[in-house]
Amino acid sequence: MADLYKDAGVNIDAGNEVVRRIKADVASTHTSAVLTGIGSFGGLYDIGEVLKSYKNPVLVQSIDGVGTKLSVARMMGKYDSVGEDIVNHCCDDLLAMGARSLTFLDYVAHDKLDPAVMEAMVSGMSKACRENGVSLLGGETAEMPGTYREGEHDIAGCITGVVEKDKIVTGEKIKEGDIILGFASSGLHTNGFSLARKVLFDIGEYKVDTKVDELGETVGESLLKVHVNYSKPVLEMLDAGVDIHGIAHITGGGFIENIPRVLPRDVDAEITLNSWPILPIFSLMQKIGKIEDEEMYRAFNMGIGLMLIIPSEEKEKIIEILKKYQKFSFFEVGKIINGNKKVVLK
Repeated sequence: MADLYKDAGVNIDAGNEVVRRIKADVASTHTSAVLTGIGSFGGLYDIGEVLKSYKNPVLVQSIDGVGTKLSVARMMGKYDSVGEDIVNHCCDDLLAMGARSLTFLDYVAHDKLDPAVMEAMVSGMSKACRENGVSLLGGETAEMPGTYREGEHDIAGCITGVVEKDKIVTGEKIKEGDIILGFASSGLHTNGFSLARKVLFDIGEYKVDTKVDELGETVGESLLKVHVNYSKPVLEMLDAGVDIHGIAHITGGGFIENIPRVLPRDVDAEITLNSWPILPIFSLMQKIGKIEDEEMYRAFNMGIGLMLIIPSEEKEKIIEILKKYQKFSFFEVGKIINGNKKVVLK
């Protein structure tokens, strides 16, 4: 009998092959709180033990994707790093509220399911989850011919975390005189790729395998640098009682759009340009595209992936904690001044 569903573009056997390939990797992220494996209609997570250490726990959730960075992954034929990206990005979003991530759900859609591609993506997700104590609770793989063009994929993730209600980082404590510490990014992370592709591939006429002296690597390698997850050091700071007034995750919208999300109405964030090393990929794009500073700081993270806004006297505590986390670099990148909830580049 003909397999009409397969003829229509949906291969159930390929889906079963994906489950076989990823089952052990996903299970490696599970703690004793996870009560279900792959294949159930929903993921079960016993939150009782977790909540015993909280007096007034608040669940925090977020959902996001990696955007057109997937186009670069497709050009490179490399998909594990975008799996790491989506988990790390979502963890950082919850971190901006002071929350600890617990569970992650993924959604991956394809025009045609390729088990090897799906395995690579989930391998990256699992790696990021294991490294950060997050359980990959489940997900959905959709094969949708006609909705996506040939060779296209999309990936999104939903994350759930928890924070003590009176320790939520809202930004309301931010005041004039606070200083801004910026943690180094690895590159573009997951934002600005539409502009980056236009500048590098259309205007600059580079290919993903073009090696550029300024970068010391190929364009594709630079663009696919994995999004940094800042959870471990920042959560340790919060657990140690460091008085963090605000946390800004620098995502799509760059400095200009993201920092004001945590600012009270009566202050500005004054950013001191050149107070940290601009990564070569940003300098290259600005030169090729002849892009004004304002647009660069609205589109990209410019080498700073996360900002902490703190009273100046807390800086030494942070320095002490970061001695244990040598891979994280940070810089004092600005201060809080009187204003009206905007970013001032100085």
